[in-house]
Amino acid sequence: MSNNHYYKYSRKRTTQYMIISDIIRGITIEFEVTPGLFSYEHVDEGTKLLLEYAEIPSEGTVLDVGCGYGVIGITLAKLNPKLKVYMVDINKEAVRLAKRNVERNGLEKDRVIVLQGDVYDPVKNMTFEAIYSNPPFATGMYIVERIITEAPHYLKPGGSLQIVVRKGAESVKNLMQQVFGNVELRTSKKGYKVLLSRNNPMNS
Repeated sequence: MSNNHYYKYSRKRTTQYMIISDIIRGITIEFEVTPGLFSYEHVDEGTKLLLEYAEIPSEGTVLDVGCGYGVIGITLAKLNPKLKVYMVDINKEAVRLAKRNVERNGLEKDRVIVLQGDVYDPVKNMTFEAIYSNPPFATGMYIVERIITEAPHYLKPGGSLQIVVRKGAESVKNLMQQVFGNVELRTSKKGYKVLLSRNNPMNS
């Protein structure tokens, strides 16, 4: 993690901005962040663990739900240039920064698309090879449950939902098993668990 953090102040706003950077799976990533957003001081450990152990499709379209300032979607796009990536967040400031961070990391806007809205609402009628999320537990289990229970409608046959959890890991794992009929523990570290469920694996 770089210690070269710097701050800049917008003349139009009192908001404080900072640049953070990290290396995940050999890829350097850099983000503009602002206090108030989740994990603004450094890339969250759970998010990093999810990315380090993520199953990444060789091609196709993937979705980052609750993208924040864009860590998961941007890292996936940099790891595999053949992917088209959609990122969704309900927070307007997070979406604004995620769009800026797509450019900051040298990615094309038509390949990495950031949308503002609630859970899957902005990507209705779309399906994906994989959906990734570090669920926003702070908003309550209802949103986490929506991400899991609605995921099959947005996954192609054989597509996967991949989630990192800390709080409520057992209940999340049980729900994924109930919804998909399968769940795999990819890794467990420092209380974080990376879980994967596959949509209709017999059809993959």
